[in-house]
Amino acid sequence: MITLPAAARLRGRNVLTVSDLGSDELASLLALGTTLKERGREQMTLLRGKTLVMLFEKPSLRTRVSFEAGMTQLGGHAIAVNGSDVGIGTRETPEDAARVLSRYGDAIVYRTHAHEPLVRFAGAATVPTINALSEAAHPCQAIADLLTIRERFGTLQGLRIAFVGDARNNVAISLAEAAALCGMSITFAAPVTHRPSDAFLARLVKLGAPHGVTARAFTSPIRAVRDVDVVYTDVWTSMGDEQFVERNLAALRPYQVDSALMGAAANHALFMHCLPAHRGEEVTAEVMDGAQSVVFDQAENRLHAQKALLLALLTDLRGLTD
Repeated sequence: MITLPAAARLRGRNVLTVSDLGSDELASLLALGTTLKERGREQMTLLRGKTLVMLFEKPSLRTRVSFEAGMTQLGGHAIAVNGSDVGIGTRETPEDAARVLSRYGDAIVYRTHAHEPLVRFAGAATVPTINALSEAAHPCQAIADLLTIRERFGTLQGLRIAFVGDARNNVAISLAEAAALCGMSITFAAPVTHRPSDAFLARLVKLGAPHGVTARAFTSPIRAVRDVDVVYTDVWTSMGDEQFVERNLAALRPYQVDSALMGAAANHALFMHCLPAHRGEEVTAEVMDGAQSVVFDQAENRLHAQKALLLALLTDLRGLTD
C-alpha cells in the first residue's frame, strides 16, 4: 500500500496542461506510476468496465499504443477514432463532439493541433479529458519524462536540466513547467528566434519558488548544458510546421546534441528525447544510441505514467492507497 492523497484529488478532472496539476499532485502521480511499473500486471481489474475514447487528429505511435495498452492492462477498453472521421471544426463543433463522445466513454484522450478547440472540447465534455498533445502543451510526455529522471536519480529536487533546440515548442514548455514544480532548475539553449520569453522564464521561477528553482536561456549550448544532470532535445520542426524545415535547419544546426556537447554536462548526465528522433539533425546517432541515452526508457514510461493518470482521473485509488 502507498499513500497517494494528492493524486486521489484528481478524480473527474481534466488535464490539458501541466498547470492543471499542483506540485503535490504531480509528485503523487509520479509515485503512483513508479508503483504501477513495479507491480507489473497486478492491476488488471482496476478499470474493468471502463472505456477510453482516443481522438487523434495527428499521427501517433507512443501516445496511441501506450494509452491503449495501459487501458487494456488496467482491465478496461480503448477505442481509437481518426480525427478526419469526426471533422471537428468542419463537420462538428468541439462542443458537440465532446458531448457525444462523453456519452460513449468514461474518459477522452484528444491529440490535436490548436489548443483553443481542445479547451472548448474539454469545457463541454462531461468526462475527464486528457491532452495527448496540442500545439501549446504535451503534459503526458512531461509526466513520463520526470518519471524516467526520478527512477534514475531517486529524486528530482535540486537536479538541473537543459533543453537544447526549439525551446518554444510544446514539449519544452510542458517539460520545463513540470520540472520547476518538482524542484528542478532549467536552462535553455536556443537562438533568439527559438528562445523562451522572459515572461515564461519568470513563470518557471515562480512555479519553483518553494525549491529555489532557477530558469535561464543561453544562445551558447555549451553554457546551457555545463554540469547539468539531464540534456534534452526534440525534433527541430514540429508536426504541422513543415513549411519551416529549412529555416529551422539553418537556425538550429549549431544546437545539435553530439558527444562534445554531452561532454560539457555532468559525467552522470542523461540524454533524453521524446521521439521520434532525426539522427544526424538534432542529435547524433552516437549520443542517441549511447550509454547516457534513456530515450527508450522514456518511451516505456509513457505507459506507466498514463496508467497512473487514468487511475487518478477515473477512480478513488482504493486498493492502491492506505
